[in-house]
Amino acid sequence: MSHPRFTRRALLGTATAVALGAAAGPARAATAAQVPSLWREFTRTPYTHPQIPYIGGAGARRHPRRPLVLDVRRYGAVADGVTDSAPAINRAIAAAGRAGGGTVLIPPGTFRIDDVIRVGHSGVVLRGAGSGRTTLYATRNLTELIGVYGSRYGGDKSSWSWAGGLIWLAPSARWDSLVAAIRAKAWPFEGWTGNRRDEWRQLTTVEPARQGAWTVTVADASRLRPGELVLLRLSDDPGHTLLEHMSGGGPGPEAYSWDDKTKLLSYVPYEWPVRVARVHGRTVTLERPLPLDLRPEWNPQLTTHVEELTGSGVEGLTLEAVQTPQQPHLLDLGYNGVVLQCAYDCWADDVTVRNVDNGFGLVAASACTLSRTTVAGRGSHHPYFCREGSHDNLVEDFTIEQRTVPAPAGTQLHGINVEGLSSYNVWSRGDMRMGTFDSHRGLPFANVRTDITVYNDGRHGGDANAGPLFGARFTHWNIRVTNGRAGLMKLDQLAPYSATVGLNTVTEFDQIDVPDFTGDLHTRLELYGTTDAVRPRNLYEAQRRL
Repeated sequence: MSHPRFTRRALLGTATAVALGAAAGPARAATAAQVPSLWREFTRTPYTHPQIPYIGGAGARRHPRRPLVLDVRRYGAVADGVTDSAPAINRAIAAAGRAGGGTVLIPPGTFRIDDVIRVGHSGVVLRGAGSGRTTLYATRNLTELIGVYGSRYGGDKSSWSWAGGLIWLAPSARWDSLVAAIRAKAWPFEGWTGNRRDEWRQLTTVEPARQGAWTVTVADASRLRPGELVLLRLSDDPGHTLLEHMSGGGPGPEAYSWDDKTKLLSYVPYEWPVRVARVHGRTVTLERPLPLDLRPEWNPQLTTHVEELTGSGVEGLTLEAVQTPQQPHLLDLGYNGVVLQCAYDCWADDVTVRNVDNGFGLVAASACTLSRTTVAGRGSHHPYFCREGSHDNLVEDFTIEQRTVPAPAGTQLHGINVEGLSSYNVWSRGDMRMGTFDSHRGLPFANVRTDITVYNDGRHGGDANAGPLFGARFTHWNIRVTNGRAGLMKLDQLAPYSATVGLNTVTEFDQIDVPDFTGDLHTRLELYGTTDAVRPRNLYEAQRRL
């Protein structure tokens, strides 16, 4: 695999075509269509633009499916809404896993589940007959099924408020180790290098390189193979120059107090999963361009990791939890929806979750896609959460429905969340009838929200010791705020080296956000006060066309 080669003429030609309507969709603009200068700049430097990240490669690249098809009814599942079908469904999934992959079919009807549905082997797809036809009715929560899950940072919070799902896609060994740690009350890290972040070994060191490069030079390529998934690992230095780099650099990040942000500091080293595309001598071509510079002081290296889940998905079903009142903030019991964890190139498609505490989760997940997903029912804490170093994911054609019952006192609503050094993630074509563009701090950077309608009534979270709300290269592109609230929508006074393009007029009220960094943020604002005027209309789709 080689990386795309752009010429300026081809890029500008594509930009012009998109601007003239290739990406416009239905004519809904309240203002004449306009191509911002930021787009023209981006087409000249797509991998290194200072405000807009390259996210054209986000999401899964689905693999050919194995011919094996298993029907859960053969394993004892019954669509009567009464019989516990979780053991039968899990037996069918395990059989597909032992066979090296396959599709597990759940026919139309309502299947009661009294346990977690676990997809733990690569190449296994759990497929219903459609989100309006197949329903899994969940009667128990994760606290009942696995146990109390405290926070590794102390306090009385429940980690089921941001982790775990009643449909849980994660490598079997990783899931087993997480559950064992929770039951032993040894609250784990949840990512690619194990519960204590020590399950890795160095493959090779990497020579200095610049953000956006597709090739790197390594000290020793003998242990690298095309198609292999590796971790790029970057450690911070005592001066926290890696964190400053993630924030765009300059006087503001240099003046920021990093040393007391203990939660943020626990997130580094930065771990970025990527496939090796080609090895030629000591030159290694990667599947995606580098997310950051590689500098000697950050000890850049390629390493191993826990075994990944890849090529697996869940499709065409509704997960409905028994309706219970939403719990007070951070005390969720774990009526959670679908979570992808330590997953690469996995997906959920045409899936609805209803009456859940937390809807869809990406936890140390990379290159995954959530498409045509909906969060519905009595209201949720995190409709979508993206955390623990999740990168290069795509959430498209998503809906957060208005809650069906009033929010109980003491609860909180967030929205589409990103945190914990997560980077290069995309939320595209969304209909948010409640919630906000949430960050829980932890310096997420280079993330994009594009072509989204939002009734902006959620609030952001995050402990002060988790550091900044935003790093550099956040982009909000063609955002329609139906209630006119500015919070977390308009980035020009919040996020460093970022961009807001094509936003209708908004004003500050309710939670008022303040910037983490002093001085000039070098953040751009274009086509403010317009609705659907910006062309290209969808930044992700336009980058894909390039």
